[in-house]
Amino acid sequence: MSDKELELLWYEMKNFAKDSPNVFGTCIKWILVGIVVGVLVGLVGVSFHWVLEEVTEIRMHHPQLIWGLPIGGLLIVGLYRLCGIHKDKGTNFILVAVRANEAVYLRRTPLIYISTVITHLFGGSAGREGAALQIGGSIASRLGRKIQLNEKDERIITMCGMAAGFAALFGTPITSVVFAMEVITVGIMHYSALVPCVISALVAVGLASWFGFAPTAFTLTGVPESITIQGTVSVGILAALCAVVSILFCVVMEKTSHAYKKRITNPWLQPVVGGCIVIILTFLVGTYDYNGAGMDVIQRAVAGEANPEAFLLKILFTALTLGAGYKGGEIVPSFFVGATFGCVMGNVLGLDPSFAAGLGMMAVFCGVTNCPLASLILCIELFGMEGLGYYALCCAISYMLSGYYGLYNEQKIMYSKVKPEFIDKNVV
Repeated sequence: MSDKELELLWYEMKNFAKDSPNVFGTCIKWILVGIVVGVLVGLVGVSFHWVLEEVTEIRMHHPQLIWGLPIGGLLIVGLYRLCGIHKDKGTNFILVAVRANEAVYLRRTPLIYISTVITHLFGGSAGREGAALQIGGSIASRLGRKIQLNEKDERIITMCGMAAGFAALFGTPITSVVFAMEVITVGIMHYSALVPCVISALVAVGLASWFGFAPTAFTLTGVPESITIQGTVSVGILAALCAVVSILFCVVMEKTSHAYKKRITNPWLQPVVGGCIVIILTFLVGTYDYNGAGMDVIQRAVAGEANPEAFLLKILFTALTLGAGYKGGEIVPSFFVGATFGCVMGNVLGLDPSFAAGLGMMAVFCGVTNCPLASLILCIELFGMEGLGYYALCCAISYMLSGYYGLYNEQKIMYSKVKPEFIDKNVV
């Protein structure tokens, strides 16, 4: 090495030695914070998971509970009003809290917990992950203020709680970490949150496993052993169609919510009307498949069985439920939509229906969340490594062709999807 190179190396070593105490101190701090957040959020998440499973079981054994959906909606409105929250932004508020460091009050935790349980008990069409993100974010944010973290660290700990909440419910720790860092601002990964998010997610998953909750997983059949031209073309077409479906999902969700607010100005009346419409539609279609999260229908789609109209009906039921003010999430319904659509289109495109259902599930999820990396990792955690090349292609095409639509209108997209340029815009 030359004298100049040796001098540069010595300079770098001195700087590293100088900064090492701060780096290691910060790492230890975030490891401890990650453990604490993982335990707190994980325990709440596990209880939430158990309660949702119990009320779903009760509803399936007593389908007549659907008649109580309008009353359940009134209870939800009353609870939020009682706590002084008149306009709830749901998951959007957590995104704003991370980006702008707004306070997330702990009272949101019992509110979203109880409200989501009410929605599922009486047959509203909703998921659970939106509640998990809000529960985790609110608990972690409160902890951050309690231990007097600075403004930037408060944002990190909120993402840490989001990752733990997601992981506790789905059992997908790596997806939870990447999703929490990716969903806030598309195009910018908040790597400073990596250590605490990983620790909290692993702790939360460990707690869920200890309490007997197995990670969510599906077994796909007909996964191609190698990548072929025909398979690539078929998967590409399916991904493009799923991108269109994801746009449809987002547009219907947004338009339905606006229609409720425009035509029914009384907030107490919105869930009553919405609940009655869901009841009527349930009896018109003659099945309870579209009530609740619909995990049983997703399982059937992955097994190769789905009705052609199922994805459209699930979009409609979910929009009517959440738009009226019921609480829950949109991600599991997006799995339902993608799995049933993919299963049906698999037969048309020459793909195994089970494999196509898995592709559709992830492509629609990617399109509605604008999170391609989280979507790809979710494929691995849910389906395994086989077919990874096709999963990557499917997520990439869906991400590009889904445009700037999304479920969360407070989500920012920093870079164009088709050009290497800065755009900084909120999703439609």
